[in-house]
This record gives sequence, C-alpha cells and structure tokens, in this order.
Amino acid sequence: MANHKSSLKRIRQEEKRRLHNRYYAKTMRNMVRKFRALTDKEAAVAMMPSIQKAVDKLAKTNIIHKNKAANIKSKLAKFAAKLA
Repeated sequence: MANHKSSLKRIRQEEKRRLHNRYYAKTMRNMVRKFRALTDKEAAVAMMPSIQKAVDKLAKTNIIHKNKAANIKSKLAKFAAKLA
C-alpha cells in the first residue's frame, strides 16, 4: 500500500480516469458494432459522421491511438461502400 498522501491521491485519480476512459472506449465499440449490423446503405451513410466524430474525439484525448482511429474509420467507410 502507498505511504504518501500524494501517491494515494494519484491512485484515486488513475482509477477515476481509467473508468472514464473505459466508458467512452466501450461506447465507441458499441457504436461500431451497431454500425456493422446495418444492412441499409442510407442508414449507414447517415450514421457515419457521428461515429467518425466519436472516434476522432477519443484519438484526440489519447483514449485510443490515432492510428487505431484511422484504421477504424477506414474499415467502416469500406464497409459502408460495400453495402448495396
């Protein structure tokens, strides 16, 4: 166990941040899952900007890596283009 007040505070902050980051990362993964379940091209095109915005925000705040964000957006665009 930590012996200093500052270490105890750091542990509390890290736990709070970890839960915050997990929530937003999980929310993004759920959005991607719902997007991949779509079969209608119009719905996919309409949903695309909101997913891209969420992914960009997570990359900007370092919750996910910027290259991961680029990969996700690329794969989703490819998926949307393939829908009939």
